[in-house]
Amino acid sequence: MSTLPPCPKCNSEFTYEDGGVFICPECAHEWSADAAVSTETVAKVYRDSAGNVLQDGDTVTVIKDLKLKGSGGVVKMGTKVKNIRLVDSDHDIDCKIDGFGAMSLKSEFVKKV
Repeated sequence: MSTLPPCPKCNSEFTYEDGGVFICPECAHEWSADAAVSTETVAKVYRDSAGNVLQDGDTVTVIKDLKLKGSGGVVKMGTKVKNIRLVDSDHDIDCKIDGFGAMSLKSEFVKKV
């Protein structure tokens, strides 16, 4: 018996095949067999504002003043952020900034050092 890929939307293991399409019974997501192969082999590439490829553990610099929602503070241009962690969400970078604590940043507002 062949193993079917998990659902790319909800990660359910209870997928089934209907013709050339995979279907998830939990979230009703449908995808083709070609899409399942291509999503598994392609990894997302994170780039900074200058087009340099970012990796976990890199040091970056903030390229413009960033206003913080809720606290009213500002992360100033030129602030160095060490040991970044790349995540797959609307903000690409999780990090800790001295004086501000844990924070999420978008890769378009940083430059690799």
